Amino acid sequence: MAVEENAARDAISGAEFEKIEDSTDRRSVRVLVVEDETLIRLDIVETLTDAGYNVVGEGTNGDEAIKLAGELEPELIVMDIKMPGTDGITAAERILSERHCAVVMLTAFSQKDLVDRARDAGAMAYVVKPFTPADLLPAVEIAISRSQEIAALESEVASLTEQFETRKRVDRAKGLLQEKMGLTEPEAFRWIQKTSMDRRLTMREVADAVVEQVGN
Repeated sequence: MAVEENAARDAISGAEFEKIEDSTDRRSVRVLVVEDETLIRLDIVETLTDAGYNVVGEGTNGDEAIKLAGELEPELIVMDIKMPGTDGITAAERILSERHCAVVMLTAFSQKDLVDRARDAGAMAYVVKPFTPADLLPAVEIAISRSQEIAALESEVASLTEQFETRKRVDRAKGLLQEKMGLTEPEAFRWIQKTSMDRRLTMREVADAVVEQVGN
C-alpha cells in the first residue's frame, strides 16, 4: 500500500492544478422539467434551452415526472418539491430507484428538513425560489457533475463500502482544490478524473495524493 501511495504522490507531483474545460456537450444532455406553476416552468425551459440543453419533456406533478422519466430517459431532471399529488421528493426517490440521472430540486422553502429529505432522496443540488439563470445554471452543472462522479465511482469500485469511502476521499480532495486552487466543484472533479486517467491511477489514489500535497 505504501508503494502505491508513493507512486500516486510521485505521479501527480508534476501535474498542473489548472482548470479543465467541460467536455460535456449540453445539446446531448436530455432534460425533463417538472413544475406545476406554468410561468416558472416555461422560464426554466427557456433558460435551459438558451444555455444549450436539450429539454425533451415537461410535467406538472410527481406522477407525470415518474411516467416521463421512464419514457424519455433524461440525464437531468429539474423538479419542484411541492406539487399536487406525488411530491417531487417522492418522485425523485421512485425515479432514482430505477435509473441513474442528475436531479435538481426547486423549492420555495429553504427549511433544513426539506433540503435534507431532497438530498436523501438522491437530489444532487437544489435551488430556492425565486431564482435567476445565474442561480439555476450553476446548480444544474453541479448536479450533472455529481451524477457523472457517482457513475464513474460505481464503474471503478464494485463494493458499496468502498464506493462510500472513495467518495469521502474524493470530496475531501475536491474541497481542497476549490479552496486552495480556486476551482469550482465540477472543475475539481474533472481534474481528479482526468488525472486518474492520464496517470493510470484510481480516483481514490489521486484524491489521497491531493490531500497529502495540497492539504499540508
